[in-house]
Amino acid sequence: MRTIDSTPGGPKPYVTPVPRLWWTASAGYVLFVLREMTCVAVGYFALLTLCQMSALISGPEAYAALQAWLKTPLATLLNVLCLAAVVFHTVTWFNVTPRAVVVRMGGKRLPDSAIIAPNYVGWAVITCLVAWVVLGA
Repeated sequence: MRTIDSTPGGPKPYVTPVPRLWWTASAGYVLFVLREMTCVAVGYFALLTLCQMSALISGPEAYAALQAWLKTPLATLLNVLCLAAVVFHTVTWFNVTPRAVVVRMGGKRLPDSAIIAPNYVGWAVITCLVAWVVLGA
């Protein structure tokens, strides 16, 4: 069995250099990396929800202060950008779901549309329910 000598001056394994922006060579890789980066926006909305709950628990003054901050142009811009990122994340995830979850019925694989469509239907139903509750229809 041959081992690699790790002493100074000994032989070193060859490591192929990889460019820092290797993922920009393919549109598929770019979309993958962008979708992965949108997790920051998902985390932001989770943190914002926790801040809202904390402000509600802390009382009307704390909640009013948070609401005042959320009405600033910077917060509005941040929320719009994060919403766009989360929608992109959702759409790209729904479209890749058939590759991540293979469902077989009767020995045959379900078509991609049979896996994708329920995701969009569920998203639309939940969005309508939330809009109905928030808008008080």
